[in-house]
Amino acid sequence: MSGEKIIQENSGVFKMPKGFKAGGLHCGLKRKKEDLGYITSEIPATAAGVYTVNSFQAAPLHVTKKSLEVEGKIQALLVNSGNANACTGNQGIKDAYEMQSQFANELGIPDHLVAVTSTGVIGELLPMACIRNGINKILNPEYEGPESFQKAILTTDTCIKSAFAQVEVNGKLVTISGAAKGSGMIHPNMATMLAFVTTDAYVEQPALLSALKESTNQTFNMITVDGDSSTNDMVLAMANGLAGNELLNESHPDWEAFSSEFKAVCESLAKQIARDGEGATKLLEVRVSGAQSLEAARAVGKAVISSNLVKTAIYGEDANWGRIVAAIGYSGISVNPEAVEVAIGPYPVFANGLPLPFSEAEAKVYLAGEEIVIFINLNQGDAAASAWGCDLTYDYIKINASYRT
Repeated sequence: MSGEKIIQENSGVFKMPKGFKAGGLHCGLKRKKEDLGYITSEIPATAAGVYTVNSFQAAPLHVTKKSLEVEGKIQALLVNSGNANACTGNQGIKDAYEMQSQFANELGIPDHLVAVTSTGVIGELLPMACIRNGINKILNPEYEGPESFQKAILTTDTCIKSAFAQVEVNGKLVTISGAAKGSGMIHPNMATMLAFVTTDAYVEQPALLSALKESTNQTFNMITVDGDSSTNDMVLAMANGLAGNELLNESHPDWEAFSSEFKAVCESLAKQIARDGEGATKLLEVRVSGAQSLEAARAVGKAVISSNLVKTAIYGEDANWGRIVAAIGYSGISVNPEAVEVAIGPYPVFANGLPLPFSEAEAKVYLAGEEIVIFINLNQGDAAASAWGCDLTYDYIKINASYRT
């Protein structure tokens, strides 16, 4: 059984799974745009999370981790943008718990069933008067709608990022939807990104966590914009079971179909984040094949996608294959230089340890497009992986030089 085509946010169509609601409003953390958002479920949902590997983890991550440890369930999520509540000491922890407790009180549910997260400027205390006022009115019907939530989580993003898929499980139509934010401080092993995946499937908690970790490793951990990893990254999955299917786990006959669509939603969100990198004009994909292991394929892909020299060459529409080969060489993976093959789009540029003849003019036309693919065949094995990023432009510097002002 196969899922339907992924629907992205620019199609104008988006579906929330059964029993979920979302919304957002402007509470004053940003000048005019929505900056406080929520997701709620009619019933407690099985939940799983993965978090940044940065040693400086923001206060909301500690609170959400503790909440998940209670019973592995979440019924609501509250997220603010404009302020990261990171490096804020004990007061930051208190503020995160206050956000959680106040929203739980509004919903009439236990505190531990509310996850909280933040994104924005590091090192500033949350303006709690704005947060309190926002929570007091956020559940009003006028603020309800998934698009309001998708807007409320953004920082330097230029567009909302969402996707959904549907798949049959035991003859029941299951919906998987996702929303994300991320534009700068994006690098493999999580990034300054938040992503939230909800589904009305009935899923065993260990299986949901396994699907989330595997999907994250193949998608969110395979993107980069600028090589920086943030203090606030989180991907949270919630499954409330209201689709009415039998319990899903790895031994269920429909698990592969479900997990495939779950990953497809994550991949769509990851690519949208990469495409919307700060100042970016192009989505860059690196497809590595012929590796001895999946880890090797991923390492090579990450090295190339993270190279500032590769990224600037893509921006300049310069088919400078030497930068690609150099990145492969310092990836930490042992390769045979004479076995490696490289192509930029449809143009083979390197093989047998030597450059191949190609038309610079035709390659430049290809590089003028908005989606660029680099193909790398290591010719060492059967493993393959893909990584995504973007070009590096003058605007990236402009945006980040004045981020706080």
